Amino acid sequence: MIGAIIGDIIGSPYEHRNHKGTDFALFSSRSRFTDDTVLTVAVADALLHGKDYAQTFVDYVSAYPDAGYGETFLAQALTGKLRPYNSWGNGSAMRVCPVGFAFDTAEAVLAEAKRSAEVTHNHPEGIKGAQATALSVFLARQRETKAFIKDQIVRRFGYDLSQPLETIRPAYRFDVSCQGSVPQALRAFLEADDYEDAVRKAVSLGGDSDTIACIAGGVAHAFFGPLPPEIEQAGLARLDERLLAIVREFSERYLPVS
Repeated sequence: MIGAIIGDIIGSPYEHRNHKGTDFALFSSRSRFTDDTVLTVAVADALLHGKDYAQTFVDYVSAYPDAGYGETFLAQALTGKLRPYNSWGNGSAMRVCPVGFAFDTAEAVLAEAKRSAEVTHNHPEGIKGAQATALSVFLARQRETKAFIKDQIVRRFGYDLSQPLETIRPAYRFDVSCQGSVPQALRAFLEADDYEDAVRKAVSLGGDSDTIACIAGGVAHAFFGPLPPEIEQAGLARLDERLLAIVREFSERYLPVS
């Protein structure tokens, strides 16, 4: 999940200032964690400690109210009670990466991804986006090939992963739907040579840059293995102690060391 979090941090300066290329600074004074990171850590916390997803999300929003959540999600969370609101937004996909690391079968990953999504994103597209992302992480962690991962996602979810980034990029615009951002994020991973390349390619598409980089970064971490130390250190340095403690605990339990 470290790859997802650092993808979010790297992408954060470019969410509303899109950069349609891969030649940008990975970190700057504007690099910060957003709601993608907060809710990814919340999912990890729920998995580690057997917590209810909805209540855990409420607790984290209370602690980090200004992280940049969607309006409906934030309004509900601030009341102290989250309910499904038929969302197809990419919030379900951006936070699901830990599920792909925490379970040992595709069936278990798909079931848990659905549970994590439907407390808010119970629209079929919202569930599909979470499941496609989590399954991609799981298959990458299982050392499956990119061709196999691509085939599974296309067959199971019907996403079009055939369009090259160079043809997506020119016309791609801000899109917070799962169906309008998850396939693009997965395509960035599929074309990448390593973790950094995946995140750079994801950001280069424009649109919801931090979320696309979060999704692509999570899958890339599972596929390519540990991040370059300088990237990991620079990213994790931007987390506070509460978030970092969960990241460390989750990594020690679930993430491979090589």
